[in-house]
Amino acid sequence: MFFTYILVGFLWLLHWLPLPFLRGLGWLLGRLLYALGRERRKVALINLRLCFPEKSEAEREDLARRHFVAFSRAVLDRTLGWWASKERLERIIRIQGAEHLNDPEGKPIILLSPHFVGLDAGATRISMYVVGCSVYSNQKNPVFNKLLYDGRKRFNDTVLFSRQEGMRGIIKAMKAGHQFYYLPDMDFGPKESIFVPFFGVQAATIPGVARLVRLTGAKVVACITRQVADGYEVEVMPAWDNFPGDSVEEDTAFVNRFIESQVLRMPEQYFWLHKRFKTRPPGEQRFYK
Repeated sequence: MFFTYILVGFLWLLHWLPLPFLRGLGWLLGRLLYALGRERRKVALINLRLCFPEKSEAEREDLARRHFVAFSRAVLDRTLGWWASKERLERIIRIQGAEHLNDPEGKPIILLSPHFVGLDAGATRISMYVVGCSVYSNQKNPVFNKLLYDGRKRFNDTVLFSRQEGMRGIIKAMKAGHQFYYLPDMDFGPKESIFVPFFGVQAATIPGVARLVRLTGAKVVACITRQVADGYEVEVMPAWDNFPGDSVEEDTAFVNRFIESQVLRMPEQYFWLHKRFKTRPPGEQRFYK
């Protein structure tokens, strides 16, 4: 535990650095992790081969290196979200389309945020506008668990639910007026998942967006955060029209197609370190061995 506090103290010191210095450290860390992190490098390259078979191996390796750098920069940038002043964060994290964070008719809002490296920066900025709700995963280390938990509630009393609590509390919070910051694109195993394509590969996907819209009458508002040289840009898009459609399966496939379209805008910033295709349809060979 002593070393944990030493590390937290080091991270606290980082938030005083000018952003270019912090980004330089992120570049070094990313290149180091790519060189030494054999297991996660392998996962990223498998994902990129599946999603971009038209690219050469050299192109995919270059994309993976750039992803490790973007990911490492985002990790170090978290120190800003935890400790930097609100005024500095407003300069570094710019938001466009904040008017879409609230529905003029008062309907619940699902803030759909795919796993890009800037999603934590985006959540921090959005929390300066609305008191939302979200799901978090408990960390084994209690010090870091508290740091992450408190960081999410820094600018307002964000309602947080652990992943083990299920959706009942989220539905109640949404109906009470809390926008739900939802990350819809991870493989949580076969339970409650359905298989829909993601870049042409069948991916186990929890159809939470489609089901929540049907249960609450919510509007879906996509929030995409892009990491840029001088910070982050949060794009809050207008609510989706004609959603939901005819079936949960079609709607979930639509969500994945939307995420694909955003990945193509900044492929190096999507979370390729996650085993997105871990769960396979019955009888299909596994990709990650």
